Amino acid sequence: MGKQTLEFEKPIIELEQKIDEMRKLSDQLDIADEIAKLESRVNELRTNVYSNLSRWQRVQLARHPERPYSLDYIGLMTTDFMELHGDRYFGDDHAVVGGLAKLGEETVMVIGQQKGRDTKSNIYRNFGMPNPEGYRKALRLMKLAEKFGKPVVTLLDTPGAYPGIEAEERGQAEAIARNLFEMAQLRVPIVVAIIGEGASGGALGLGVGDRILMLENAWYSVIAPESCSSILWRSWDYKEQAAEALKLTAEDLLRQKIVDRIIPEPLGGAHKDPNFAAQALKKALLEEITSLSKVKPDKLVDNRIAKFGAMGSYSGK
Repeated sequence: MGKQTLEFEKPIIELEQKIDEMRKLSDQLDIADEIAKLESRVNELRTNVYSNLSRWQRVQLARHPERPYSLDYIGLMTTDFMELHGDRYFGDDHAVVGGLAKLGEETVMVIGQQKGRDTKSNIYRNFGMPNPEGYRKALRLMKLAEKFGKPVVTLLDTPGAYPGIEAEERGQAEAIARNLFEMAQLRVPIVVAIIGEGASGGALGLGVGDRILMLENAWYSVIAPESCSSILWRSWDYKEQAAEALKLTAEDLLRQKIVDRIIPEPLGGAHKDPNFAAQALKKALLEEITSLSKVKPDKLVDNRIAKFGAMGSYSGK
């Protein structure tokens, strides 16, 4: 059981605690049937709750502090990871990690946005909010992958690009825009996976790819629900309505053809069984890379540009 319980999980946790208490008494009392009935009820409740999550509840799951982050997935999915540092202009951004690794038999350049687990590591990782040097480091690594003909895998998980004055002084908007421009034309396969939060341009700065994968309980949107609520209603109190209106879940985005594939998570979220989630993601990444590796670079670029050019198009009279 996780250390942190979300509001909608409380009925499940309470029943699980009751079962644990009854098990302690099972040596003295014949209550095996009662325990079995409660266990069946918990399983039914768990399935019902997690199969009918609202959009806001999925946002909460995507932010769960025990949810696997980029380095967790890299550790579980890959071998021989060699982290590379620095943008060769300003410094090394700890909110973006990346390097060469073996994914199965495939050598890939894997780049991810990284949050911290506690106050100290969150300060070190800037709460997963990249500065311009993070995007420039990512671009340097992507260009290196292109030079050696290696596929690129990006893992998106950020509450947004860092909005501080110093980030703006160093060209935050330019750094993100440059990545969009360069990723659109990169002559090697790019597979993007949204593993947690995908907020605004902060996520999109690493989000241009041939195939866009999304974990079942991740979210991806132009703005976070709280920020949307504060703009439209001048208050964070309407974040649930904002989440519904933004249609930011994996199912929503698959329907809108913004993402190409949903990666299943264990019941209750990726933090319940990180290895299950990592292996499901690894399998999907390898399948996509194998398929894309058969496409010639010119065609790859043409298809990628056409894919993003078609997003948001509609026919109206």
